[in-house]
Amino acid sequence: MKLKLLLIFFFLVVTPKAFSQTPVLSEKAQISVLTCATGNQLFSSFGHTAIRVQDIELGIDVVYNYGTFDFNKPNFYLNFAKGKLTYSLSRRRFENFLYDYELEKRWVKEQILDLSPLETKQLFQFLETNYLPENRDYAYDPLFNNCSSIVGDVLEKEFENQIDFKGSHLDKKYTFRQLVRQYLPLNSWGAFGIDLAFGGVTDRTATVREHMFMPYYAMEQLKNTTKADSPLLRRERTILDYPEESGNDQDSLLTSPFFWFMMFLAFVIAITLLDRRHHGHSKLLDFTLFFISGAAGLLILILWLATDHVVTGNNFNFLWLMPINLYIAFKVLSKKEMPKWLPKYLWFALACIGVVLLIWIFKIQILSPLNIPLMLSLVVRYLFLLKKI
Repeated sequence: MKLKLLLIFFFLVVTPKAFSQTPVLSEKAQISVLTCATGNQLFSSFGHTAIRVQDIELGIDVVYNYGTFDFNKPNFYLNFAKGKLTYSLSRRRFENFLYDYELEKRWVKEQILDLSPLETKQLFQFLETNYLPENRDYAYDPLFNNCSSIVGDVLEKEFENQIDFKGSHLDKKYTFRQLVRQYLPLNSWGAFGIDLAFGGVTDRTATVREHMFMPYYAMEQLKNTTKADSPLLRRERTILDYPEESGNDQDSLLTSPFFWFMMFLAFVIAITLLDRRHHGHSKLLDFTLFFISGAAGLLILILWLATDHVVTGNNFNFLWLMPINLYIAFKVLSKKEMPKWLPKYLWFALACIGVVLLIWIFKIQILSPLNIPLMLSLVVRYLFLLKKI
């Protein structure tokens, strides 16, 4: 009895940094998947998934979290920009993990896996091995390799052909972009930025298994997954019960991107009409339009061609955000005459906007409707310059 109490005391006070030696779980140990509700910040708009290991005999109650990153790692921001996103598996006491969600009043649900004692020990050993310093880091991808999708990877790796992810619970299969949009208001700055950065690769329909990159879909998938033709889950329960949040809050009208883009379009039209009436040329406006659109287009091309980001591939937004506009910006600001080749370039830029609209219509890449006021702003000034030159 004294020995048992000593063991319990040891595992209660041990920190999640490391077990000095992987303990042998008792027959009462269980492993579960935790799903956490969406939050009001962009990074928490999609919810979260983690794995819990609990053994009341040994006093073990820890959470393995694949969604951990460290801003203080060398070259973190440079690697982030290059698409070399390194996330880590962390381990915390369950009560510490839960405390954050209690503060934010986000619900947490638990799905206990129906595993034999031997399978529980096997999966626990895998998590412990994965937690070793040389193993815990992994190449993160927001759609294809994140804290939620890894749960499916772990199950497939440990139980191989026994696991069957059934898809009967899905009314329809969605594209990756559609899945992301379910959790972000379309008329929000977050959604605008994501839609602009995501390329055509995200408009592919996700498989049943790939839907699991979203924590809520992973939770539903586990309910419809079998192991050796038997339900994977033993039971479910709610640990924290709070009302569902709407995720990233909808921007109010006066702060929404659509409002400001429409205001900008109205401003461009008004200045253009004044320019025509007074035979003037608002060079600063054209410089701003060409410079910003060119810089955005160049960034899109860099994200597609010069980084390891998967989600930014095949991004045709550069066809209306022409990178060459960066060079044109300084030409229109110059006091010298406009180059003779500029009209041909402007017609080419207008044609590219037409092409990108066709790409949108034929669903090669789905664009954000928020792009339309910005496209029209460019069209207005392109046509004005064509008349003026």
